[in-house]
Amino acid sequence: MSDLDNFTPELTADGSFTFFSNEFGELFHSHYGARQESFLKFASPTQLPLKANKPTLRLLDVCYGLGYNTAAALQTIWAVNPNCYVEVIGLELDAAVPQAAIAHHLFDNWEYEYTQIVTQLAFEHQVLQERLKATLLIGDARNSIRFVNQSGFQADAIFLDPFSPPHCPQLWTVEFIKQVSLCLDIDGLLATYSCAAAVRTALLAAGLEIGSTPPVGRRSPGTVAGHREVREVGGENTVLSSLSPSSVLPMLSQAEQEHLLTRAAVPYRDPQLCDLGDVILRRRQQEQQTSSLEPTSRWRKRWLSKTQLEIM
Repeated sequence: MSDLDNFTPELTADGSFTFFSNEFGELFHSHYGARQESFLKFASPTQLPLKANKPTLRLLDVCYGLGYNTAAALQTIWAVNPNCYVEVIGLELDAAVPQAAIAHHLFDNWEYEYTQIVTQLAFEHQVLQERLKATLLIGDARNSIRFVNQSGFQADAIFLDPFSPPHCPQLWTVEFIKQVSLCLDIDGLLATYSCAAAVRTALLAAGLEIGSTPPVGRRSPGTVAGHREVREVGGENTVLSSLSPSSVLPMLSQAEQEHLLTRAAVPYRDPQLCDLGDVILRRRQQEQQTSSLEPTSRWRKRWLSKTQLEIM
């Protein structure tokens, strides 16, 4: 049996397919709609339709997976500006995942242009065209992100799309997200489906502003993040104002703000960017046990009784 045979397509509500990961015990997408998620959770929150008028755009796709997020981004950009030159770097642990997406014909209902791109990227890990340069880096993203940093790549949009924090804490740590943030252009935006307090704390620790994105397929929102403008004034770093478009990030609700003051906000840590997931989970649990922050159960009881809000 080949690695490609380990993946069985599962139909989602919008007619597109996803896979189930035996390694991480989760679907790659929700049942709501794998294809729609790529547009609504990543392409739209990073404001690609507005950015598409630039002559060049750079995208960083963290956890490339099946390739939907990259394909959706390209389709979104070129629908607005067919002449936009796009550079894409994708990070993916398992080369068999994007290859299986092609082998199982998951892109057959996409336009041929995008099917051709993701097919070449899956098997050759490189695409060079008149208006596209795309590279797929295979391996542990904690190593790949350092290479991206060293290359000087600055993304206009970053898609942060690992499996959930309890199943893949390695890619939600303060240290990893700091590395990711260093790849974000000063005017760029980062989007993720997660609204976990630990994830948002890590984004804040990386010096980013955060906001909520509309729920897609579930009651809880996602998160969008961007830089703040910092200039040196009188020898001190002073935050003057947020740069557009991060200045218009959707505000967190009161419940979300209070969530960041609970033990759920204790972040995942991986000091050397090399620990196993179990080690990272245990480290966080130990820190939570000694934390003086409000118990998350108390916050949840308070807000569920008010609004039935569900935040994971």
